[in-house]
Amino acid sequence: MQSQVNAITRDMLAKVHPGGKSAEALVRPSLTYYQDAWRRLRQNRVAMAGLVLVCLYILLSVIGPMMVRWDFRTNSMDMDLPPSREHWFGTDTLGRDMWARVWVGARISLFIGFISAILNSVVGVAVGGVSGYFGGAVDMIMMRLVDVLYGVPYMIIAILAMLVLGPGIASLIAAMVLVGWIGIARMVRGQILQLKEQEFVLAAEVLGAGHARIIFRHLIPSVSGLVITNLTMAVPRAIFSEAFLSFIGLGIQPPYPSWGQLARYGADCFRIYPWELFIPAFFISTTMLSLNLLGDGLRDALDPTLRGTVE
Repeated sequence: MQSQVNAITRDMLAKVHPGGKSAEALVRPSLTYYQDAWRRLRQNRVAMAGLVLVCLYILLSVIGPMMVRWDFRTNSMDMDLPPSREHWFGTDTLGRDMWARVWVGARISLFIGFISAILNSVVGVAVGGVSGYFGGAVDMIMMRLVDVLYGVPYMIIAILAMLVLGPGIASLIAAMVLVGWIGIARMVRGQILQLKEQEFVLAAEVLGAGHARIIFRHLIPSVSGLVITNLTMAVPRAIFSEAFLSFIGLGIQPPYPSWGQLARYGADCFRIYPWELFIPAFFISTTMLSLNLLGDGLRDALDPTLRGTVE
């Protein structure tokens, strides 16, 4: 019955709007905010290509080492071999299979990138939400602390933290979270300052909602689009930071590899065995590019001003 009503409505609107496109827009089923965002994200082919590539790398990080008979720690007499049918990505200077080491390294690099980005977002949203909502002395104290930390270069603080904490996955994540939340905190604070004067916040206050409920149930969900977009952009930054720290010897230590560590070893023999540098550098670059393209697509898809448009 509903389909017949929609068909009749479409025919009537088509007479008023001969182009047909406006009629389709008017009878299209209503969508939630996130359903509409996913619809528009799927229409962005570049962003979807980035999403597919990232998902492929995550899948290969799980099953990739199991696709060959070589363990990533196994040394053999076949040292510095180029890519071949036996060793798909060749071997390194100790005779270890590069295919297995690249995907074990992807497992570590992607884990550090995603976990540190998520923790940065959680801390930044909490700090920015509380600061923007309460304002006054609370906002002044918290933002002055943010300004002090923001004035010190991020990598210097991360390097100093790694020197104190020592190498390791937990130390890397802690060093990145130490100051990585500052950017998202400033953005969330700006959005909360605008939203806290809206009618739905005033209505929640009149109904007796507490400060914590207003912040975490009403205000922060309203900036979820900004948080999701920033999270997507923060992952490649975290992956690059991990690669840089591993490249200078402060990150993951042997025998466990990461993409940064593989690039560091490849740089030592770049003139003789260039594939040992090009292969990990390729995966670092394509991962960062894919995540940035996905972040751009999410920023457009989650923009409320574009909701409901039909391309």
